[in-house]
Amino acid sequence: MSPPPGFEESFGVGKVCKLKKSLYGLKQSPRAWFEHFGKVIKHYGYTQSQADHMMFCKHSNEGKVAILIVYVDDIVLTGDDCNELEKLKGKLAEEFEIKDLGALKYFLGMEFARSKEGIFVNQRKYVLDLLDETCMLGCKLAETPIAECKTATYKSQECEGPGLLSKTCWEIDLPIPYTP
Repeated sequence: MSPPPGFEESFGVGKVCKLKKSLYGLKQSPRAWFEHFGKVIKHYGYTQSQADHMMFCKHSNEGKVAILIVYVDDIVLTGDDCNELEKLKGKLAEEFEIKDLGALKYFLGMEFARSKEGIFVNQRKYVLDLLDETCMLGCKLAETPIAECKTATYKSQECEGPGLLSKTCWEIDLPIPYTP
């Protein structure tokens, strides 16, 4: 990094500055942000899971638990310790710019619906988006993968491309392990 304007003389010719923080857009920025986030959360008494480093838990003396899950810039707060979760929201708002989106409805391709019977998880929206992206939204069910004596056609040129097949196969595999 070059010296800031006005400081060239104090550094001398051929000298550079060492940046002690990350800049947005650099490779190490997400890691630096998560390290800072982890320090803040641990300061509030949360422990980082060894099985999944993006999950933090806090157990109370009453046997209640508060769980925080991080994915890129999305955070999910859950648990049965409502007071702790509200305190955590306030503490996070002091340290970071946050927006409370209310009850969880959609996260990582999964839809969440609450009722008196419990919480239901499905991937309906993910699958519909995948069908739409591959121009298969209005497709009809076939008994075999390839119908006899018919030629495959595309609805539009958008659906063609060398990476479409591998991308589609990858995306179809994703919902399988998460089927509720």
